[in-house]
Amino acid sequence: MTEATSQLPVSCETQWRSLGLWRDQSMADAMVAAAKNRPDAPMHFFGADGETVITLADVHAKGLKLAGSFHALGLRAGDIIAMQLPNRLENAMLFQAAAALGCTLLPIVHIYGPHELAHILSDSGAKALIVPERWRNIDYLDRLARLPELSTLTHRIVLGEEIPEGTIAFSSLPPGDLPDVQVEPDAPALLLYTSGTTAAPKGVRHTSRSLLAELTAQSCEGSAEGFGLSPWPSGHIAGTLGILGHALIGRPMVILEAWDPALAAELVERFQVRQMSGTPFHLSGMMEAAERGGYDLRSLSQFVIGATTVPPSLVAASEGAGIRCCRCYGSTEMPTVSQCDPDDPLEKRLNTDGRPNQGVEIRIVNDFGDDVAMGIEGEIAVRGAERFLGYTDPSLNAASFLAGGWFLSGDIGRLDADGYLAITDRKKDIIIRGGENISSREVEELLLAVPGVREAAAVAVPDPRLGERICAVVTTDGSTEVTIGTIDEVFRKIGVARQKTPEQLVVVDEFPRTPSGKIQKAELRRDLTGAG
Repeated sequence: MTEATSQLPVSCETQWRSLGLWRDQSMADAMVAAAKNRPDAPMHFFGADGETVITLADVHAKGLKLAGSFHALGLRAGDIIAMQLPNRLENAMLFQAAAALGCTLLPIVHIYGPHELAHILSDSGAKALIVPERWRNIDYLDRLARLPELSTLTHRIVLGEEIPEGTIAFSSLPPGDLPDVQVEPDAPALLLYTSGTTAAPKGVRHTSRSLLAELTAQSCEGSAEGFGLSPWPSGHIAGTLGILGHALIGRPMVILEAWDPALAAELVERFQVRQMSGTPFHLSGMMEAAERGGYDLRSLSQFVIGATTVPPSLVAASEGAGIRCCRCYGSTEMPTVSQCDPDDPLEKRLNTDGRPNQGVEIRIVNDFGDDVAMGIEGEIAVRGAERFLGYTDPSLNAASFLAGGWFLSGDIGRLDADGYLAITDRKKDIIIRGGENISSREVEELLLAVPGVREAAAVAVPDPRLGERICAVVTTDGSTEVTIGTIDEVFRKIGVARQKTPEQLVVVDEFPRTPSGKIQKAELRRDLTGAG
């Protein structure tokens, strides 16, 4: 299998064009059109500084001005601009600016510390990085100071008052004129990093075509009408689509700087929010807050829920609260594969992840890439207009596609007679905590740096709110006591994201193994679930 297998057949492009999904348009051109057609579309940001409101026409104008400043700094079409920012106005301006200049925007989730940040900046070859000085309990200036020398990173830009030597103040960027830039629809426009089975985060490249296809499909389903609410951070595909929904289709949006279930419940009632997406953690927290505060959530005609295991009991409970909960399935590589419709039978919304999104095709295959019979479980292979271009690491692409452009998701599922998809397992070894993918292998490699740990396995344990938490199962060499506290201390020193730090520890004498010596994680998970 070679990277050439990621190439899509002409028949797919023909079909997607007929559906209006495959557009010969750059993100910059689409943003110009959206700002002209829906100039008054509002975007409301809610955070520590209160509420910020801006129209699409205004954020577009600010983005063009920022693009001129970036050009004055020497940034050109094709360059990568990285940002690690909370959900604020500057975030939305950067989406506009990067598109106008023909640059690839790289939003990085706030949880990534110096350890992951250094890898992402090196792997991507980013030329600029924009961060705040501080946000909540995160000292971004300390992160900057702990970064190694990176030859490609020529501009470090800080949003705030404290500007260290060697950095540029966002407020003092030089003025500049924006040249006429022609960008091909198939050029990389967005780069996101996601954890998978590899130890380091993987760079996922999207084009104007793939992103416009995703948003066009959403607008065809009526999501451009009425307010949407996004609880997702930048750097997560869902957070990115919240910003781009406003920028590309003029969708009125409410954006939270940080998750606050009580505030979310209040805003759903205030803005009569019609649609939002989230994990079971988001939905259950908001429903509890609404009950305490007396907020009415019945305007939510669609709560799209996914990113982790969805308990049927939560979907059923949402019905009692007047919320139409719709399970969905997607990934950074393929944002929306399938989704339930609010009008689908409750049984389907309880037990399946919906039918394929517009223009999406799904196959269920065995380990040899052959289709299995209907109702039989296998790996989910998908293709569609919103499929990503490929990974930044070419070696990952060879094993990620079947001939004909089918992306191998690494997830296990089955299709029923009505065409509904049900996700039943994961082939790839990841833990999904609160909607964030965490590489088990990466956690295991970090655990080996803890004094006293001989071998380690990172295993997901079920959690009713976050979906899963990380349990470290270790054997020790007897040199020193291994505790959850010592693990926490080592992970802090390394500078790894807090979400990757195990929250449970089990010390065993030996691991269950296959005949070839591989640790049997399925057996560990069964033991932990039974013990819990």
